[in-house]
Amino acid sequence: MKKLFKFIGLFFLLLIIVGGIYYLINNEPLPQGKKGKEADALAIKMLNALHYDTYENTEILEWSFRGSNFYKWQKNEDIATVSWDNNKVVLHTKQPNLSEVFVNAKKVKNPKLIKKATNYFNNDSFWLVAPYKIFDKDTERRLVKHDGKDALLVTYTSGGSTPGDSYLWILDENYFPIAYKMWTKIIPIGGVSATWSDWKKTDAGIQLPTKHKLSLFGIEISMGDVKAYNQNADDLANKILKAVKHKAYKNTRYLEWSFADKRHFKWDKEKHIVDVSWDSVKVNLHPANIKNSTVYFNSVKQENPSQKIIKKAWNIFNNDSFWLVAPHKLFDDGVVRNVINIDDKDALQVTYTSGGTTPGDAYIWILDTNYIPKSYKMYLKNGRITGTPATWEDWITTKSGTLLPTNHTLGKGRQLSMGTVKAYN
Repeated sequence: MKKLFKFIGLFFLLLIIVGGIYYLINNEPLPQGKKGKEADALAIKMLNALHYDTYENTEILEWSFRGSNFYKWQKNEDIATVSWDNNKVVLHTKQPNLSEVFVNAKKVKNPKLIKKATNYFNNDSFWLVAPYKIFDKDTERRLVKHDGKDALLVTYTSGGSTPGDSYLWILDENYFPIAYKMWTKIIPIGGVSATWSDWKKTDAGIQLPTKHKLSLFGIEISMGDVKAYNQNADDLANKILKAVKHKAYKNTRYLEWSFADKRHFKWDKEKHIVDVSWDSVKVNLHPANIKNSTVYFNSVKQENPSQKIIKKAWNIFNNDSFWLVAPHKLFDDGVVRNVINIDDKDALQVTYTSGGTTPGDAYIWILDTNYIPKSYKMYLKNGRITGTPATWEDWITTKSGTLLPTNHTLGKGRQLSMGTVKAYN
């Protein structure tokens, strides 16, 4: 028995020695850094890289933490459903006393579970959205040199479950976060790093991490099936699609129209091939495979088609078709939808983050009582147009059954006709 106790004692002594050596080798002191305008400027660049305004408008986030804690966070309502084991807490993050607790699906009173859910939420949501919290109340930011490059040290002086924690954000050349180093109460070693590299672009338009890898023993943290979406905006967008008979639009094969009587189109939507005509030029355009496009001058096919003309036709089609079918494109890939209040009524803001000729453009759709668009305000990325209104009027029900506009009025009265609009099969 004495030998056993002696062995156990030696084992723990060895463990302490090894742990002490590991601590001495890996522990890093908290960098000092410099507070002020330069630190805040770097923080703003980081938030711009993350599209912080899109995060602010995000309605719902879903994720899990290491496969044990599960979350649905109605962010703008400050309510998070936190589930683990046989427990579920509908947590009011700003007013915990309003929270509800369920054990085995039965409602109970249990303040300890509310406290536990609060601690889980504070920790596990931080691993999801920490990059968006660098200007939270009671945060301090410092500019730090790390490996010869600017890095951002953020200290949380109060709030959360562990006030006083600090995180040094490592950024790439575009100011996008790729990792941080931690000085926290829960981890005794300073400077433990964690990756922020496995990002997912969500339906809400923001990017969120799906997992992290820590330098401490190679620990990996899974964030599960990460989602972010705007349910109210999606519901409003679906009402618009129903109003403009989008189902019929999806089944429509051919569309014909003109643009200000200067450019004319016939679009085989099924094959995604469109004849684009202006002046003496006609381009048989293949938008998805532009090298297959052909060019005609005065009805004569060109053996060596001008790529400049094809590119011009591509730009013209993207612009002019948008004025015809934009209300049918609310759920295209790369589209972010948000509800905006205009004159005490819900309007739909649509931002195109990719695709087309000018990704980044945004439009706020104003609707009539039947959810048919009657106008929009344009906010173009190039800055030339900011809030300019345009009407969507004289809608017709086409032969294929879908609704399309035939006229617009821009700004201070400029008229834009779509010509004789046709949609058929």
